[in-house]
Amino acid sequence: MNRNRYSITMTRLLAAVLVTCAITPLISSAQNEPIPPMLSEPISVYNNWSSYDELSDNIQLTESLAMRELDELLRLKRAGVRFDYYMMDAFWFTPEGGYRTWRKPSWPNGPDAWIAKCQQNGVRPGLWFSTNTLVKIQAAPSWRDSLNKDGSAMSLFEGGFLPDFMDVLQFWYDHGIRMFKFDFLDLYAATPATAARLTREEIKERNTTALRDALFNFRKKNPDAVLIAFNGFGGVLDNTFTPLPFKDPADQRWLSDFAMEYTGDPRPSDVPEASFWRSVDIYGDHMVRRFEQLGFPLERVDSTSFMVGNTGTIYYRGMHEWKGAYLLMMAHGGWVNTVHGNLESIRGDDASWMARVQALFFELQGAGRIHSFGGIPGDIEPYGFSGVTTRGAVYVAVNPAQRVETITLPRIIFNQAPLGTGRVQFRDAGFVPILSGNRVTLGPGQMAVVGYGAYASPKYEFGVQQDVVIPRSIEPVPAEFHSTGIGTIEATIDPPSRGVLRVIVCQKTPDGVTRRTWAGGPPTGENMGKVFAFSATQGSRAVPVRIDYNKIIWSGLSWAVGEIDASGVLPGKPMTIQFHSSEKGPIQLEAKIYVVTY
Repeated sequence: MNRNRYSITMTRLLAAVLVTCAITPLISSAQNEPIPPMLSEPISVYNNWSSYDELSDNIQLTESLAMRELDELLRLKRAGVRFDYYMMDAFWFTPEGGYRTWRKPSWPNGPDAWIAKCQQNGVRPGLWFSTNTLVKIQAAPSWRDSLNKDGSAMSLFEGGFLPDFMDVLQFWYDHGIRMFKFDFLDLYAATPATAARLTREEIKERNTTALRDALFNFRKKNPDAVLIAFNGFGGVLDNTFTPLPFKDPADQRWLSDFAMEYTGDPRPSDVPEASFWRSVDIYGDHMVRRFEQLGFPLERVDSTSFMVGNTGTIYYRGMHEWKGAYLLMMAHGGWVNTVHGNLESIRGDDASWMARVQALFFELQGAGRIHSFGGIPGDIEPYGFSGVTTRGAVYVAVNPAQRVETITLPRIIFNQAPLGTGRVQFRDAGFVPILSGNRVTLGPGQMAVVGYGAYASPKYEFGVQQDVVIPRSIEPVPAEFHSTGIGTIEATIDPPSRGVLRVIVCQKTPDGVTRRTWAGGPPTGENMGKVFAFSATQGSRAVPVRIDYNKIIWSGLSWAVGEIDASGVLPGKPMTIQFHSSEKGPIQLEAKIYVVTY
């Protein structure tokens, strides 16, 4: 064990002894012992996906784009932001080249300049691979005797695919690649003859064993290679209402091969929020908690929850409400901390802000203990993540509910004494959190960061997120919605004289299960503001309804939130509020109204 790893391990053990909190350590169900970290310390990764997007958009990966983002990465490093790896994501390869050649004309000179510039600046390059499925790539001649019936994927335990694939990985390792991203795994792929004689579970187990054995040998030969697992390695990632256990189990055995397992690309949760981006935050938080419930240590989970950029994969987010998302990603505790997207958007004070957040959370991740606390995000229960070292404790708390909530922060004791007075170090604008001892009161949909001990110092103040405004009060409004046609409901109410009406609609199946509507991605997908349509009228007069989900959402949506400012409503005159869903399947719509004041 190297000196750095020994120091980190001993510090973590010391923190575990000195810190008392109401959380049981996670135990591997397979081995009945804690699952150790694979990395020697937390790392910071840049992934260029969402600066381009060839799946839910039509922005291509090119050498000029990739080198531009490398220049931006180096600019941020000079500003104090840490980046250890640069992951070249999907579709760098030529379709007929078996992952050995780069796509022309996008990469006329291949990857050598990119690899060399990364290495010269202390950044380790990484490459994306579709593990055994043909995603924008053709089956190489040596792969064809492994193909399944429909020619979409290769068996891992038959034919020539897996030996050749491992040769490809070694080829790129020898060319300087040090991180390998495995995506789109199909564990049920088998040749037609084998599919006819084995069950699906037998095929899955044989594929799993073959890949694990191959990766074991690869890692033994190349111990500094970092392997990360994405789609296909288990879990239900497309919503937040699926109960445990997952129909597609997340197999902890993969943690012997991969530094981490991811929990799904950013998408709105099934928790309605006036801020679309806060619902996206809740998705990432929820999936991390689900994998933790399955026995995955937080340090081995990557929420992939921080993406910024100007492409369809991130719903053209740009940098909107990015600070809360970045804090939550770092607070999850995963040791692979990834920034996706357009680095050129992070400039000036934002770069120094990010560097300060990194310094805090790398200390918490590497030298302390990070735990979840509270309820399950998708169940609309207050929750959060806490980190503790011998210097103090930090809590990142979220209230996903449509009401003011007081959250109890797990009481942490150090040296037999409380850590003292805490301090709110970050919050959304609007509602001002109330901190009393180890209890914090948050407004509806609000997040906040609270520090104790050394972390209560002004040094760790991260400001107010001005582009998320939380109501200072919220009260339910009696309203009777009724159906007026297929996919349409409406209610008539007496509007308030002040404040803002917040209307929340949830879409479900007739038997009460949350139902998402998928209307496609760019460039041909439909804006969800048209698919889920609000209208409000007073007589023949239309009343404006403000929404934040009016985006092309490739991952689907199950809710809508609209707000009506009382200043735009005629006093003393009834108002009719209507909502229409274009969902083609059978649905039921449930709606509630609140009055909020900002």
